[in-house]
Amino acid sequence: QVQLVESGGGLVQPGGSLRLSCAASGSIVSINAMGWYRQAPGKQRELVAGISNPGSTNYADSVKGRFTISTDNAKNTVSLQMNSLKPEDTAVYYCNALVSTTIWRPPRDYWGQGTQVTVSS
Repeated sequence: QVQLVESGGGLVQPGGSLRLSCAASGSIVSINAMGWYRQAPGKQRELVAGISNPGSTNYADSVKGRFTISTDNAKNTVSLQMNSLKPEDTAVYYCNALVSTTIWRPPRDYWGQGTQVTVSS
């Protein structure tokens, strides 16, 4: 099995910054892609940012220019640097990874437990 453990959420004022991190561990053969999703109350979960192996990135239009996703492939970690935060960024943020645990089956999605980000004055 694979575990994703997130850290770095919290309360921040509008215009502030936070950095989320996620570490993957377990029976990992390879990680094809990692990303961050978020879900605000009453809304569907949405992709915030994703990064594939070997490094192509994708961002939601609402966070382009403010958020940066990065990975450390040696450590199986993904980070999300969030700058110029807005109240509408408030949500639970989930780490996601597309992981191969065996060469005999296709990779599958794994999810972290979620970390709360609140942007408020």
